[in-house]
Amino acid sequence: MRIGIDLGGTKTEILCLSPSGQELLRKRIPTKQGNYQDTIQSIRDLVWCAEQEIGQTGSVGVGIPGSISKKTGLVKNANSVWLIGQPFQKDLSDALERDVRVSNDANCFALSEAVDGAGKDAQTVFGVILGTGAGGGLVIDKQVVAGVNGVAGEWGHNPMPWARGDEQPGPLCYCGLRGCIETFLCGPALAQMFQTATRAQMSAKEIAGLPSDITDPFFTVYEDRLARALASVINIFDPDVIVLGGGLSNMDRWYQTVPELWSKWVFGNECDTELRKAVHGDSSGVRGAAWLWPLKSKL
Repeated sequence: MRIGIDLGGTKTEILCLSPSGQELLRKRIPTKQGNYQDTIQSIRDLVWCAEQEIGQTGSVGVGIPGSISKKTGLVKNANSVWLIGQPFQKDLSDALERDVRVSNDANCFALSEAVDGAGKDAQTVFGVILGTGAGGGLVIDKQVVAGVNGVAGEWGHNPMPWARGDEQPGPLCYCGLRGCIETFLCGPALAQMFQTATRAQMSAKEIAGLPSDITDPFFTVYEDRLARALASVINIFDPDVIVLGGGLSNMDRWYQTVPELWSKWVFGNECDTELRKAVHGDSSGVRGAAWLWPLKSKL
């Protein structure tokens, strides 16, 4: 049995999978915000309760909104700031009395879609999460590529490529730099663009529900930026498939318009990379955490 944990800022989810990928159990609880020891204890209790309910023990993988430093073993770059600087992987392994694997939540998303989702037929999959931020993960041969610095796939913190005059120097990002891709493509960025033009304060989800004659001017700008940003990914990794997840991935028009646009910026002016919507949706992160342990057989 494989156990996946998705440690989010507001909720913590556990998923138990059989060796063939069948869902055996799924539960969600509120995340213990601000208290590191409570976070460790709540995950330990979730795993133990799940194993008692099913009557099996399992491997444990965890997706976190950050990464583990290969130099120090401590958490870095985490939105859940109470994890930063903590030996999360070691402490959780000690609490569960077994080895635990930990990866960035975007890596887990990409792995899930590469194993048995939208990219299951592909060798190289780049997973993109478009939500409150813009995360990414790279999977080759159904294995996460984390990189020597543990930041492979962090395309959201590159500057917007081929930036235009009105896009420079760009909005200030929480990372301290200006013009990061995330500041243009996250949900709040779309909402801010809409509010600036219309003075109407709406979420990205609410904007998506408006008539097309209202949204077209904003979506045309957004998909042009998305195409430029993904073209730079293709020029580096040349993936077979790019899978979109997160709230903004539900816009069906992206899957037609963006591939039509990105060839302009892809080297050689042609591109066979496919853009696909995530199969597992919000469940991909926790599924990918479960798949952090190597596959023994192909699904």
